[in-house]
Amino acid sequence: MNVSVIGTGYVGLVTGTCFAEFGVNVTCVDRDAAKIEALKAGNIPIYEPGLEELVTRNVAEGRLTFTTDLATAVQGTLVIFLAVGTPPRGDGSADLSYVDQVAREIAVHMDGYKVIVTKSTVPVGTGERIKAIIGETQRERVDFDVVSNPEFLREGAAIEDCMRPNRVVIGATSPQAAAILKDLYRPLYLLETPFVITDIATAELIKYASNAFLATKISFINEVANLAERVGADVQTVAKAMGLDGRIGAKFLHAGPGFGGSCFPKDLLALESLAQGAAYEFKLLGAVLEVNARQRMFMVDKIRTALGSDLGGKTVAVLGLSFKPNTDDMRDAPSITIVQALQEEGATVRACDPVAQRQAAEVLPGVTLHPDAYAAAEGADAVVIVTEWNRFRNLDLQRLKGVMRAPVLVDLRNVYDPDPVVAAGFAYHCVGRGRYP
Repeated sequence: MNVSVIGTGYVGLVTGTCFAEFGVNVTCVDRDAAKIEALKAGNIPIYEPGLEELVTRNVAEGRLTFTTDLATAVQGTLVIFLAVGTPPRGDGSADLSYVDQVAREIAVHMDGYKVIVTKSTVPVGTGERIKAIIGETQRERVDFDVVSNPEFLREGAAIEDCMRPNRVVIGATSPQAAAILKDLYRPLYLLETPFVITDIATAELIKYASNAFLATKISFINEVANLAERVGADVQTVAKAMGLDGRIGAKFLHAGPGFGGSCFPKDLLALESLAQGAAYEFKLLGAVLEVNARQRMFMVDKIRTALGSDLGGKTVAVLGLSFKPNTDDMRDAPSITIVQALQEEGATVRACDPVAQRQAAEVLPGVTLHPDAYAAAEGADAVVIVTEWNRFRNLDLQRLKGVMRAPVLVDLRNVYDPDPVVAAGFAYHCVGRGRYP
């Protein structure tokens, strides 16, 4: 089967590459000529573990190609995935202008039956919108179907999520289109991957509901952590006990500076906008966003407390800048809010991130970036762990202490056991577990 993927951003590139790995012939399309030329040369524009190797192998074996020629890609493939951006508008609603534009271009170049599949996260009703645009724009009447096939990729684990997903959602009104998508995902049958076959509107809502619920779990456990600090409880033990309940589950119950990235904040706003458009007040979503924003400032308060209130003239070493480990994505990263607040109060910020240094330099001017944690910590009054990269989980505490001006460790991800840190001579500050000493 031949398929095309329009958009070579995070979702499009990972999706196209993984389908090629399944043995499908994939054409990835993007209007950005420089990006396409870079991909042809083997230069991957994003950091995702394992992606470069998969791209290289599938390009070499002829299953994966890159082009700016949308017309040829449309005419040469049966299934066309839309993986273009749907950024938030000023009111929080999803901007579907890229989706609309691509739908018109597809309509102009269709030369036979096609299955148009939305991979992008889109509000309920987008499938019908695409169907109407294509129907109105076609030069000659050509049959087609529209399908919703939302992605559930975690940055840093996207290859695993694509090759071994915990479910595949297919929203379609046409049995023929649903059968074609199921055939495309045939390699997953051996893994007994669950398939959810439903209508388009339900499939579109599944993605938003999933992300909103995960964001809610994060904000909930952060609220519990803040309460635990005030009543002398340990949030990690609370979260562990909660997670052992099969109705709750252990995932996303880790207290910290809150969620970031390109999905959760955007999708919460879009779902809230969708609810408003349906004349329903979805009160929980606003609370989740409010808690998440407040949590970042609580982290700044924690750093301020660790340094004795006045941050003027202090030097803070920040370890981890990307919004989560194993990605270079700085979009809405908690580190941005925290670092900017420290700078506004007169602190000098030194930082280290394993892969997001270039991206961080663009959004955090004034921060000096260093190759490792010990270089970043030189002369620091405190070290703050913001992103829990593995290399920060087992630091040589004596070496770290030796380069710092003052032995203060603010662990915003609860990476460390407090007792060894305190025994090493540090003042240790964490989230929802009290203060040490």
